[in-house]
Amino acid sequence: MADILRIKDLYKSYSDHQALKGVSLSVVSGQIFGLLGPNGAGKSTLIRIINNIIAFDKGDVCIDSRPLDQFSSREIGYLPEERGLYKKMRVTEQLIYLARLKGMSRFDAKKAIKDWFSRLDIANWDKKNLEDLSKGMQQKIQFISTVLHHPKLLILDEPFSGFDPLNAQLIKDEIMRLKKEGTSILLSTHNMASVEELCDKISLIHHGEIVLDGRVETVKKKFGANKFEVVFSGTSQSFSNALWIGAKVISFKEKDDTITAVVTLTGRMEIKEIIASLIGKVEILSFRELLPSMQDIFLRVVAPKEELIANE
Repeated sequence: MADILRIKDLYKSYSDHQALKGVSLSVVSGQIFGLLGPNGAGKSTLIRIINNIIAFDKGDVCIDSRPLDQFSSREIGYLPEERGLYKKMRVTEQLIYLARLKGMSRFDAKKAIKDWFSRLDIANWDKKNLEDLSKGMQQKIQFISTVLHHPKLLILDEPFSGFDPLNAQLIKDEIMRLKKEGTSILLSTHNMASVEELCDKISLIHHGEIVLDGRVETVKKKFGANKFEVVFSGTSQSFSNALWIGAKVISFKEKDDTITAVVTLTGRMEIKEIIASLIGKVEILSFRELLPSMQDIFLRVVAPKEELIANE
């Protein structure tokens, strides 16, 4: 897959503050990439550079294999966290105006607007002024303005802010549809549940540096503790005896005719050997690895670095 966004050794300083310190990442076609980090980590600086709002000091930024330039914005759709549309302007005319800035013809813009109004169930609001719409409706218009010109790269900064659960799911469904069609999506959010649900890959930036990156499942396995959940029927004594020295039982929980055990490997046996030792002793109903949440991983990575800096 081709890189739609490629950033290499990017540096940016403001006066005596170094906001980015050699940041590198890439987003491929049809991928949802999570850009994570605490407030002040450098995410906003990075997003502004990609959108050509501010210049960088050193490094390389390429959009669709071409160095960032004044025309790159036509390949990008940017939904900022702080929304900004013209409240006294009619919805349709505003969207046409923004689409024209991205290089669309008026005819193509009107056709795309009609399609998106139907998708997001706002067909009757086309002649309204933005100020006449609810906050959720305004958010939908902002989202449409971001995707209307069929950008190759979508940059979404807290895209579900302000939506009720029903409309948040509607936007998630549209994001997943765009992904399937090949759109690359850079998702900046503090909502770790959305990261687990949507993202293929993540980079965690902290104090201007990438401190963790990789595919979501790979990252979760890296921070796992070799813990597994086994649901079985039988007796806890038979289960414990079958494990022998290969694993240690952390807990048992009985419900109806089944028992749920949480076990951790001792390092002396592989998981397939553990399963083999249980077969015939108990009836295994389900078996799964217990992985940490992205929220847990975020805190485990960021908190120690904050303590280290505070003690310097």
